[in-house]
Amino acid sequence: MTLTDDAPREAPARSRVPQLRLVLVLAALTMVGPFTIDAIFPAFEVMTRELGVDTVAMQQTVSVYLVAFAVASLFHGSLSDALGRRPVILVGCAAYAVTSAFCALAPSMPLLLCARGAQGLVAGAGMIVGRTVVRDLFDGAQAQRFMSHISMIFAIAPALAPIVGGWVLGWGSWRTIFWVLAAYGVALVVLTATSLPETHPADERVPFRPRPLLASFTSAAGDGAVLRLSAAIALNFGALFLYISSAPAIVVDHLGLGERDFGVLFVPLVVTMMLGSFLTGRLAGRVRQGVFVLVGFLVALAGGVFAVAYQALVDVPALPWTVLPVAAASLGVSLVFPILTIALLDLRPRERGAVSSFQSFLSTCVNALVAGAVSPLVSGSLTTLAVVAGSMTLSALVLWSWHRRRMRARAGAATAPDVVVVPSPAPEPIDQL
Repeated sequence: MTLTDDAPREAPARSRVPQLRLVLVLAALTMVGPFTIDAIFPAFEVMTRELGVDTVAMQQTVSVYLVAFAVASLFHGSLSDALGRRPVILVGCAAYAVTSAFCALAPSMPLLLCARGAQGLVAGAGMIVGRTVVRDLFDGAQAQRFMSHISMIFAIAPALAPIVGGWVLGWGSWRTIFWVLAAYGVALVVLTATSLPETHPADERVPFRPRPLLASFTSAAGDGAVLRLSAAIALNFGALFLYISSAPAIVVDHLGLGERDFGVLFVPLVVTMMLGSFLTGRLAGRVRQGVFVLVGFLVALAGGVFAVAYQALVDVPALPWTVLPVAAASLGVSLVFPILTIALLDLRPRERGAVSSFQSFLSTCVNALVAGAVSPLVSGSLTTLAVVAGSMTLSALVLWSWHRRRMRARAGAATAPDVVVVPSPAPEPIDQL
């Protein structure tokens, strides 16, 4: 049943927890990804020396984690469709704490990579299923506002994680960073157990049998609209992730700063991401969502154009101009991501878990490729970095435009005289794209 913009989808579940607490819990769950990746960036140089490996090998601690994350993301959403949201999140957070401890205890690079792979298998449960919880509870503009509130808090993580990592490295070691992540996993188990209601009723669950789960996922993955929006989201965020995964090169190599100076890159990223999230929440229902999406893409592209022009005019990159393209990409992503995510989940309402899993799988595959192959190849030149990031954003814009035309054509076909149209009481986000 489609509800109005301001009506809760699952009133009993929602009423158990104040809305602010629900936002904080879901935001904390989504922070697992940025903390797991970004917190160890300041320790790369120390880890390289201690483990006796080179920089390219160290970059694989990110790509191995992301590949495992991508594989597991195929199942988190579908399992939550079958078992409920809470059990999947609880088990995932507990396993995350254990695997983080394994990373802290790893005596060699091969064992660290194995532990990072195990960590990636469980780290996505909270983030993937948490997004589905939002759509279980809210519709339309209210879902957009709620998602934007989560994004505003989540935006703190990319800046906070490397700062915390550098601070921990100052009084401990790189292993201490993983112990802190393990403690974070334990805290998430407590938060979920005490503050997150079950939002997926038993009578709406897909039977827990491999064949229906696989059928649900393959059906979602074979939907052209799901593919277009998922690819647009993946490429759009992938452009920002290229800058994030290249942070050691940008901060240390190009700007000549130290391991505790990553804030010069990540603080502007966070400020612009919070600004974009604030705008999408504040103006939800007032400005057409297609306008938000188009402006987001154009802002990110403008940042890339500026980067190419700036690098052509100067011999030595300097602050703040070097980080301006990163801030522009972050602002663009924060304007686009909440709207496209909600629109994607609305495409197949009964299979939101499977759709969320597929989108996360595709995005993580792109991010793994970016971190393991693209970033090492292009981060030596800030100009090349900006061109590649801009190309990814442009590709996302093309996919979104294609999707928009297809949905308008479908809507036009539905108004043909021989088609019976059942009116919806409230426009879904996809109707406004």
